[in-house]
Amino acid sequence: MIKFICYPKCTTCQRAKKWLEDNKIEYELRDIKLDNPTLEELTEWYKKSGLPIKKLFNTSGMIYKSLDLKNRLLEMSEDEMLKLLATDGMLVKRPLLIGDDFVLVGFKEVEWYNEF
Repeated sequence: MIKFICYPKCTTCQRAKKWLEDNKIEYELRDIKLDNPTLEELTEWYKKSGLPIKKLFNTSGMIYKSLDLKNRLLEMSEDEMLKLLATDGMLVKRPLLIGDDFVLVGFKEVEWYNEF
């Protein structure tokens, strides 16, 4: 079963959810604010995604900006970044779509179509 990890109030997440439903793709919904990803999950997803770790951060979020992460991340190791992401789901870019052999970060319709 595909995991759809989102923040329900996020308009991009709402569009992604509608896309999944319109394309009749079954998924398990998880609210990232109520059920924060663990360090282990984030590490696995990061490795499976093939993306640079900075792509996992919600750079438009208030927490990201208030912590000045644009500058602070430059000094941090991957391990430190993953630990920081595990402290608050609102730091994580969303939505996340996680399958057995893929992780999609953010909603890019073309990428999602290509996966299915």
